[in-house]
Amino acid sequence: MTSTPLDLAALGEDFARDPYPVYEQLRAQGPVHRVWMPEGAEVWLVVGHEQARAALTDPRLSKQWRNAAEDFPIKSPSGSHMMNSDAPQHTRLRKLVAREFTSRRIESMRASVQKLTDELLDRMLDAGQDRADLVDDFSFPLPMAVICELLGVPFLDQAEVRRWADAAISSPDPAERRAAAQDAARFISRLIEVKRGQPGDDLLSALIKVTDEEGDRLSGDELMGTVFLLIVAGHETTTNLIGNGVFALLTHPDQLELLRSDLSLIDNAVEEMLRYDGAVESATFRFATEPIELGGHLVRPGDAVMVDLNSANRDRTRFADPDRFDIRRATAGHIAFGHGIHHCLGAPLARMEARIAIRSLLERCPGLELDVHPDHVRWRHGILVRGPHHLPVRF
Repeated sequence: MTSTPLDLAALGEDFARDPYPVYEQLRAQGPVHRVWMPEGAEVWLVVGHEQARAALTDPRLSKQWRNAAEDFPIKSPSGSHMMNSDAPQHTRLRKLVAREFTSRRIESMRASVQKLTDELLDRMLDAGQDRADLVDDFSFPLPMAVICELLGVPFLDQAEVRRWADAAISSPDPAERRAAAQDAARFISRLIEVKRGQPGDDLLSALIKVTDEEGDRLSGDELMGTVFLLIVAGHETTTNLIGNGVFALLTHPDQLELLRSDLSLIDNAVEEMLRYDGAVESATFRFATEPIELGGHLVRPGDAVMVDLNSANRDRTRFADPDRFDIRRATAGHIAFGHGIHHCLGAPLARMEARIAIRSLLERCPGLELDVHPDHVRWRHGILVRGPHHLPVRF
């Protein structure tokens, strides 16, 4: 085990581009390690698959920030939502949201997702060039457009949302994160006010008025937090899933050719993309509420724990030859969308978007390839989300 905390920020661009060799070295030494995050916080990082699943379901590891140590340098984000709640509050919030964010509502959007995908590809291919930035031109605007339709709001200012969402999640500067949270609160407050005055048959209208059998409903703060979660988690997860998945295909030509020759493999291919290089690098903070033994270490009350989902999905004790990208692999057991009560509620929508987007992209762009050397693709820093800033391609 490491004798002193590993400073992840000091690992630089190499770690951002490919963190997996570091995770493999850590797993070889043990499933849990003390690390310094780029934000300046010292946390326990869980890198093993078995220990990750256990930590994600351990009720002694709380998602509520009031259980953080007083000297923890990262401050609680604003808003109350499922991701920063424990049972029974989490159960209540998830039940209220799940009443409206149903599989029927998601499935009803399939034709619309295909239409939005086709429109973005038309625009990209008709631009008079044979190259594009797949993030800016496709993998980011698609989930943003889907969220607009899901919430029933006018076309969002994508540049504004991207700015405060990226800063709120990835900025190592506490002042930038606080400013982004304030910008997000103002933005979402305006959306809710508009929808209160012009309700429709959409998710945001439903969430504003949702009531369960006992008359319970979302408070104003809970509604704000839930909409923030839907916008940020919705676009971050799918944008990075598409970007990471296409990058994996373009850097593994044998798998790209296999998928092109049999597009019925797309469902399993997306699952392997999630396992191989997931969009969510780590689950958000958990805080110990009592002394816990974790991977041979004593975790004290108030200590922060992060579960690295991507490292767990590369653990060779769970997946044979885990660093091999294989779209025919049996992927059952991956935890790319989490595990336990906090398993991502929006996972079915993200999967549907990715399957439609990547299949349509391959059908429309038979000559698709990277327009830069793979080592020149810049990846986002930090260990919360994983994805390229930009993905230059030619077709």
